[in-house]
Amino acid sequence: MLGYPAHFGQIECLKLVASPRFADKRLGYLGIMLLLDENQEVLTLVTNSLKNDMNHSNMYAVGLALCTFANISSEEMSRDLANEIEKLLGSSNTYIRKKAALCALRVIRRVPDLMDHFVSKAKSLLQDRNHGVLLAGITLITEMCELDEKVCDEFRKATGLLVKHLKNLVTTGYSAEHDVLGITDPFLQVKILRLLRLLGRGDPASSEIMNDILAQVATNTDSTKNVGNSILYETVLTVLEIEADSGLRVMAINILGKFLTNRDNNIRYVALNTLNKVVSIDTNAVQRHRNTILDCLRDGDISIRRRALELSYALVNESNVRVMIRELLSFLEVADNEFKLGMTTQICLAAERFAPNKRWQIDTVLRVLKVAGNYVREEVLAAFIRLTCHTPELQFYTSQRLYAALSNDLSQESLTLAAVWIIGEFGDVLLQGGTIDDGEEVKQVTDTDIINLLELVLSSPYAKTLIRQFVLTALSKLSVRFSELSTPQQSHNQDRISEILHRFSSNLELEIQQRSVEFSHLFELANVKGGVLERMPPPEIRATMMGTVSERRTVGSTRTDKDTVVDLIGDDLTSPTNGSSSATSGPSTQDLLADIFGTGGGSDLGGLGSPTSHANGGGQQKSAAADIMSLFDSTPSAPTNVSSPVTSPIQSSSASGSGSLFDLVTPSSQQPAAPPSQQPKSQLQSYSAYEKNGLKITLTPKVSPTQPGVIQILARFQNSNGENVSGVNFQVAVPKTQQLQMQAMSSSDISAGSTETQQMRINVPAGAAIRLRMRISYTKSGQNITDQQDFAGFPADLTGSK
Repeated sequence: MLGYPAHFGQIECLKLVASPRFADKRLGYLGIMLLLDENQEVLTLVTNSLKNDMNHSNMYAVGLALCTFANISSEEMSRDLANEIEKLLGSSNTYIRKKAALCALRVIRRVPDLMDHFVSKAKSLLQDRNHGVLLAGITLITEMCELDEKVCDEFRKATGLLVKHLKNLVTTGYSAEHDVLGITDPFLQVKILRLLRLLGRGDPASSEIMNDILAQVATNTDSTKNVGNSILYETVLTVLEIEADSGLRVMAINILGKFLTNRDNNIRYVALNTLNKVVSIDTNAVQRHRNTILDCLRDGDISIRRRALELSYALVNESNVRVMIRELLSFLEVADNEFKLGMTTQICLAAERFAPNKRWQIDTVLRVLKVAGNYVREEVLAAFIRLTCHTPELQFYTSQRLYAALSNDLSQESLTLAAVWIIGEFGDVLLQGGTIDDGEEVKQVTDTDIINLLELVLSSPYAKTLIRQFVLTALSKLSVRFSELSTPQQSHNQDRISEILHRFSSNLELEIQQRSVEFSHLFELANVKGGVLERMPPPEIRATMMGTVSERRTVGSTRTDKDTVVDLIGDDLTSPTNGSSSATSGPSTQDLLADIFGTGGGSDLGGLGSPTSHANGGGQQKSAAADIMSLFDSTPSAPTNVSSPVTSPIQSSSASGSGSLFDLVTPSSQQPAAPPSQQPKSQLQSYSAYEKNGLKITLTPKVSPTQPGVIQILARFQNSNGENVSGVNFQVAVPKTQQLQMQAMSSSDISAGSTETQQMRINVPAGAAIRLRMRISYTKSGQNITDQQDFAGFPADLTGSK
């Protein structure tokens, strides 16, 4: 007892229980309940005494035995005395029936197999007029229904009887015996509501029977007292779980909304917790209490603020995104630090999903970076940079806003990282200036101002290693951007940039020192620097932030309205397409994916290539890129994206002949140079894959000597017609057992009589045949043309033998 050995008193208790005197029995049973539990070996000696006293003529002695059994019985004792309990459930004494029902509850919890012994007796308990017996009987039936669905079906026939009992409790007048603060037996009402919830779950017939009484309880119960609130809460849970009509559900949610205005913190917390569970069932009904929920964000109790915050995330949708995000941003300014990481992610995720326009989305993320820049996830920052790269019309606006924000505050890490990256990448856009639609006067920024700001960032006490790395890279990029614009202070600023980079050449941080040395050396290679530091192609648009949220609930509705698989036909709205819409309608996404290399719906795709063309600045940039290739002799191959059905394209580094393209994956440094007459390209066989409307596509395969299973394919696009072909988009799909990687086309516009190229790499199992499904779209003579064609013309031995 209380951790101390109590064996010395156990035998004495057994002696007292065996005594014929009631006083001795009472003391003995009290000692047994205190000193023994169901794991004690001595318990077997008590079983016989309990059995004798259960048949005692004195009802109080029977009550002592039943009370002791309900507290300490083990599985073995439950089996031994189950018949005695069953017999006592039919006793004419209400005192004994009530205690026997609680003992039966103990039995079925220890030995669920004995449940059948008590089903018929439990039915008779529902007809008892005594509230104590009825309360114990309903508790027993509730436990039985939770343990066995078949028993639940059996008791659904008694739904009408339970409704009758509940109606009597609601409509009866004052009863001194059962009255609690003006409400008749609230404990029994709660138990009946809980049992009705089990019986009505998934059963429309039973739910229909209880609809009226639930509405009556909800409207007639006094909500000014805690007793009434407990009944209302059970009513709400019952309504939301059974097959109730929509009007009753709205009434239940309105009751929870009324709870939110209660002064008791516990009631408000319970209401918010319940609304969090039901918001996905009836979002519109919960939306009516949006203002009250937002008021809870300012509550003094942190638990209520947390629950209100989770519920606010779920309420965001297209129609209220401006209002909700404004409120969440206001709360973000004063929120506890433990909330900020989740809040910044949720706010940016909501902006990504429901933004009315890109300008508003950028403004929202900028506000987040300014308010809580030290609590922003890497995924959020990456998504913001990706958004900026894909909205060229807002690049000046974004870089100007970031420049102004960074000038005012250097303490927010994510703000600093975003500003440094975007200013470094789009510094020329910022220098060229522009206008902002809202009429705000924009201060012109010079190249000197930008370098001064970045130098200030480097010397700031908030500058961490990552920030310094970003700044060094940005300064190197800006040296190229400034030279392209030929700014007045160009020579002086180039020297400043070189001096800043050289300053970190002996830094203790290895990464910073390496960047400083490499960028400084790159400055000496004038013909290479421009190609290395040219503007990066926009990264692939995708919902990267999905699934990174740490909170338990995601933003808005969890329903998916659009297929997340990128459309092979080109219907993906997240990336711009070349030219106008196709004049030829193709098959739907689902049909196309299902039909590739098979007629059944079970076919899968192993890879799906859809490279997005990237417009280079012209011949000068191409030659710079070619200089890079000649410097390093090879380009590391891009990693194959196995998990994604869409292969991310790699920017083609050269638009020259097939030999240099194949050299990208076969480093020339591994083999001695061969005479021009012995070039491998003369021995490679080309296969015609498409020839229509003057456009001919040939495929030239080559087995990689250094990478087993990798087939390199060079596609040549020849325009033999006298008219130009523009907006060429070449997409390829392969079977699921193969993996495809495509580089960008050398140019999407093919002039008359010229040839353009595009390179692919396919990872193929040994002995498998290469089969391609191609989709070609282009514009000719002002007409959009779309064609789809299968190709399987490569030799069978190209991939080797199994």
